Amino acid sequence: MAKPVLISGIQPTGPLHFGNYLGALKNFVALQNSGKYRCYFFVADLHALTENPSAKDLEKNILSLASDFLAAGLDPKKSIIFQQSQIEELQELKWVLSTLTPVSELMRMTAFKEKVLQAIKPIDGEKISKKRFEEIVEEANFGLAEYPILMTADILIFGGQYVPVGHDQLQHLEFARTLVRKFNYKFGQTFVEPKELLTATPRVMSLDDPTKKMSKSRPGGCLFINDSPELIGKKIRIAVTDSGSDIKYDPQNKAAISNLLMIYSELSGLTISEIEAEFAGKGYADFKKELADVVIEYFEPFRARRAKLKSAAVKKILMDGSKKAHEIAKKKMLAIKKKIGLVL
Repeated sequence: MAKPVLISGIQPTGPLHFGNYLGALKNFVALQNSGKYRCYFFVADLHALTENPSAKDLEKNILSLASDFLAAGLDPKKSIIFQQSQIEELQELKWVLSTLTPVSELMRMTAFKEKVLQAIKPIDGEKISKKRFEEIVEEANFGLAEYPILMTADILIFGGQYVPVGHDQLQHLEFARTLVRKFNYKFGQTFVEPKELLTATPRVMSLDDPTKKMSKSRPGGCLFINDSPELIGKKIRIAVTDSGSDIKYDPQNKAAISNLLMIYSELSGLTISEIEAEFAGKGYADFKKELADVVIEYFEPFRARRAKLKSAAVKKILMDGSKKAHEIAKKKMLAIKKKIGLVL
């Protein structure tokens, strides 16, 4: 019996930070190595176009993300690793699916509204009126709205059965299941409804403001997985802490130290309770020094593997994976065209 298909991708929008790693890439490697799935992992460069990157930046970021994939442990012998934009059939399937999608449904997507607001980068605390928001939506690029249709095509063109997601992506996955039901009802059984693989995604907060998620837009509070050991040590050393000195996990009252404890636990394999016991009676400075050592040691193999990667070799892996993915997508799209009457 064939293993079920699992698929997911990451946008190449710059260096990956700890939130990206702990929320996605670390889990990708574990799922691949479980041996339970036929895995497809892709560089979501078409999705990244919604952020209007320059051609130079996009090209650099595609290669950088593919290098991160490989250095983190994704293996082209175990998974198909490919570049989204090289799969021409995605655009055909996206168009077919768009004809089954009411525009109003796209406008209601929570992620769409959030992306629109991110695009205009409102001042912290600024309230956006309904009228102003409607004006902003009218000005937004349509890629932000049709994002979930392309995401659905990403999954269905390869027969995706499982998608590793966090809670913030559940609405998009339900949208994909709705489109599957609509298509199957109209044209006959063609797709399976993809299921979520909910990950215990830790919510990594900024080192300089634990009330905000770690983000590339706040580089000072962001730990990037390709940071040098010296920079990791510096960022952790100056990370904000809470009043008092107890090393205790209490997100409500001690958000800063709780965020650091979570990172320590995720990378060390120790439970929060074990870490609290280890640092009982010690201060923040001792804890931060040990945390920096844990982070530096954890990513040492990653840095070593990444340093050995040559651009030409990474490009070849992407090209080879894209060719494999394209052959699979081409066969699937032909079957879809037959179903809907486009093949005479």
